[in-house]
Amino acid sequence: MSRRRIITGLLAAALVTTGLAACGSDDKKSSGQLLIGASPVPHAEILTFVKDNLAEKNGLKITIKEFTDYVQPNVALDAGDIQANFFQHKPYLDDFSAKRGVKLASAGAVHIEPLGAYSKKVKSLTELPEGATVAIPADATNGGRALKLLAANKLVTLKEGASTEKDIAENPKKLKFKAIEAAQLPRSLDDVDLAVINGNYAIEAKLKPSKDALALESGKDNPYANLLVVKQGKENDPAIQKLVKLLQSPETKKFIEDKYAGSVIPAF
Repeated sequence: MSRRRIITGLLAAALVTTGLAACGSDDKKSSGQLLIGASPVPHAEILTFVKDNLAEKNGLKITIKEFTDYVQPNVALDAGDIQANFFQHKPYLDDFSAKRGVKLASAGAVHIEPLGAYSKKVKSLTELPEGATVAIPADATNGGRALKLLAANKLVTLKEGASTEKDIAENPKKLKFKAIEAAQLPRSLDDVDLAVINGNYAIEAKLKPSKDALALESGKDNPYANLLVVKQGKENDPAIQKLVKLLQSPETKKFIEDKYAGSVIPAF
């Protein structure tokens, strides 16, 4: 055998070996290891329960990366820095995807965090004075959701498809609205008469939605279930489907019900 043929054969063998090793690494990553981005409360807490109690015996290894805003988890997922995220509902996902041009999809619904109205100034919505200042989430989907909660409690009347205060048809108390980044809403309670706060940020601020909210969204037929989100085309990845099954398991349902006592509601 010539020297050239020997070298060619060795190179071919090396390429095959490298290819097999790479495939083995990818298979291992897709079949049992996931890096998940999540909001600290309750998302990371729910994932931690799954990680500590269910994942290992089901052949799944989870690493959790916490994010404290509603933008970076989708940016990181789109960039491939994480394999999934857990923090958002479908209306927000659809709005973000349309505005940013990303292709993300839901792999499954896990829970609902009822949006609540809170105040340090009044003890009921009927006590709100004329001209009261009301803080709502600055993003369109949650801002519109907050207005719907106020409308359900007869503080305002909305035009169809309302998403900002410009869509208010009737405002008998002449409420003044202040759009604030969702994560900052609990801090606004000292400065406004009423704040409509996302459930996760309320819990993180040591508020108990089921007890402290003056008005709380109903969980029935609620379209704002929080989702495990992946890149489009990855919804049926074996590891993702395994995680969805664990997040929707009876054990996780009991954990959510016991820990959050109605402030977070299972969506399965």
